[in-house]
Amino acid sequence: MAAVKRATRVAGRMAEELTVALRSLGDPRLEGVLLSRVVVTDDLQSARVYIRRDTGGDEKAIKAALKALGTAAARLRRIAGQALGLRYMPELRFFYDDSLDAVSRIEELLLEVKREGGEG
Repeated sequence: MAAVKRATRVAGRMAEELTVALRSLGDPRLEGVLLSRVVVTDDLQSARVYIRRDTGGDEKAIKAALKALGTAAARLRRIAGQALGLRYMPELRFFYDDSLDAVSRIEELLLEVKREGGEG
């Protein structure tokens, strides 16, 4: 059985701690923001934190949330770093996770093709 890389383990724990830390911020721009995944580089120097909104992909709200997270990055990094007990906490960079949007679009296209195939 292959051992799980340290970066993967740290990413999992970091996701848990950042989810809790997000709730403690109390910023109204972060209402409905969900953390979908964290990807940490092998050298543990940086982490890509992917977020989603539970109400959908309103572009204005997404930009506001990403700006709020960028502003709070140092605080989130400190909170998560203390909880994880790491000597060095990776730099946090926040991105919108549009993978579910792409999956939904593919499903819509497949349904459309299926309907057109049934008519012809």
